[in-house]
Amino acid sequence: MAELIMTNLSQANASSADALPASIGPGLALTVAIALLAFAIHAVPGFGFMSPLILAIILGMVFHNTVGTPAAALPGVKFGLRRLLRAGIVLLGLQLTLPQIAEVGALGVAVIVVTLLSTFLFTKWLGRMLGVDAKLAELIAAGTSICGASAVIATNTVTRARDEDVAYAIACVTVFGSLSMVALPLANNALHLSPAVYGLWTGASIHEVAQVVAAAFQGGDLAGHLGTIAKLTRVLMLAPMVLGLGYFAARRARTTTSEGGGVPVPWFVLGFIAMIGVASIGIVPEAVMPGTIWTTHFLLAIALASMGLETDMRKLAAKGLRPALLGAAAWIFIIALAFALIILTGAGQ
Repeated sequence: MAELIMTNLSQANASSADALPASIGPGLALTVAIALLAFAIHAVPGFGFMSPLILAIILGMVFHNTVGTPAAALPGVKFGLRRLLRAGIVLLGLQLTLPQIAEVGALGVAVIVVTLLSTFLFTKWLGRMLGVDAKLAELIAAGTSICGASAVIATNTVTRARDEDVAYAIACVTVFGSLSMVALPLANNALHLSPAVYGLWTGASIHEVAQVVAAAFQGGDLAGHLGTIAKLTRVLMLAPMVLGLGYFAARRARTTTSEGGGVPVPWFVLGFIAMIGVASIGIVPEAVMPGTIWTTHFLLAIALASMGLETDMRKLAAKGLRPALLGAAAWIFIIALAFALIILTGAGQ
């Protein structure tokens, strides 16, 4: 399935069938090599807490800022960042089914939705108060409220921020999501929460899927199972969020002459929704799911390696500390709000 999607995407965007492989070959080979290295490092004991996606962008940035990205690699880098990113997001939908969402319960879903929207709006508002660039604030808001690095790069298809903004937003969600993996288990030990409450809390508040799994299963199998499903329910929100942002961006573009002809709606998100439907009706064999999940993460790792290969560390450092303060405030907000809503509504109990 992944190969079919990639083939269709490449054919649709090629100027000629013969020219495309020659133009993207060097860059695609470089990004694939970086993605493979990221997965290899992730498998090393002690590095499992770091997502291959995060490792991929770090490796790409190190390469770009030390060796330098060759000019011949740029077409392949852009192909990975634009086309393979979309293919990865489409396949991401296969990891979630509607029956799984039902396990969270109506109250649990309500808590997740309210927490997500409130965190997104709070982060955007606070970004304005702190004087953080609006596009960077939007990326930090998306990464914190939805699903970390995947949400950042998906949101950027409509936000269209600079590569340094994307890298900074990913750094924020990585650092604070990693802190959650330590903070929430410690809080659970002190508060003695039920496995269901603790699992829902981790799934509703921690940034990355891998970070949720690492934290939630410290509360037992039930907590781990519910936390993972709650997190994937947040991933589902990626589709309406990106479509909504695309719609409003297009409206702004139509009324602002300096932005030209408008921002296209990211229709690949509809493919993400379609894959949820495919997974929900059970036509995907269980035996192929591990391979599908790996392929999804690998495509997204290639996209993030591509992002790293275009990110200048000097421009990243020039952003200063205010975006980091914004990321910290958003992190505290989502943890506190999710916990308060779970306790007040009795969700998970």
